[in-house]
Amino acid sequence: MRDIMADLGAGEAADPAARVRAAQKTALPKRFYKDVGVGDGEGGFSVLLDGRPVRTPARALLAVPTRALAEAMAAEWAAQGAEIDPFSMPLTRLVNVALDRVAPEIDAVRDEVVRYAGSDLLFYRAEGPQTLVERQARHWDGVLDWMREQHGARFFLAQGIRHVAQPEDALARVERLVPRDALALSAVHSMTTLMGSALLALAVAGGALDAPVAWDAAHVDEDFNRDQWGDDEAAAARRAARRTEMDAAARLLALLRS
Repeated sequence: MRDIMADLGAGEAADPAARVRAAQKTALPKRFYKDVGVGDGEGGFSVLLDGRPVRTPARALLAVPTRALAEAMAAEWAAQGAEIDPFSMPLTRLVNVALDRVAPEIDAVRDEVVRYAGSDLLFYRAEGPQTLVERQARHWDGVLDWMREQHGARFFLAQGIRHVAQPEDALARVERLVPRDALALSAVHSMTTLMGSALLALAVAGGALDAPVAWDAAHVDEDFNRDQWGDDEAAAARRAARRTEMDAAARLLALLRS
């Protein structure tokens, strides 16, 4: 299981499309198990392969607090054919990252999410054309309203890309929203890096936005350029791969509440 588990621990910050290309150059490992199940033990709900619990690349028990999440990971393992494709198992990868990499560094990962919020995508507005200005407002202003009305955080906006420092009080209020649980934090961190926006990620985690709506909001500028100049096949492939990662992170949050 050594090679496959190392692949399943790949960090979420890497380009998913690049990981897929790298995987295509390496022979996939053969499936080594027949039966997949879920066990309930002291550490939580775990995935069982032929009755034996799966472990992370760092040899921690792959155990989670809800049966629903364990069953979803088990379904990823069960869906494998004669070979095991790590990139078709986004939930398992994300949980591995949470247990092996996020859990030992909770404070550092939380701080990184807050740093993203300090220069969040939603603060930097186009000066024109007017169509883009209106699209940004339509997709982004609601999240800023939610942060202000529900959490008391007020932010400064800027035109263009010149950095604008945000109020310390606002960032402190963001910090209170960042999860301390390793699994939820891993999902929020993944969404933050994929979208370039901590506020969009926190809005999804807080139930203020559905994941597809947040994803569209994160790509307002890209979609505007695509409308003007046409689609780019390579960019579309990268975006599709990242969307898979985004959906897995949002699904993990939902399964933690199940």
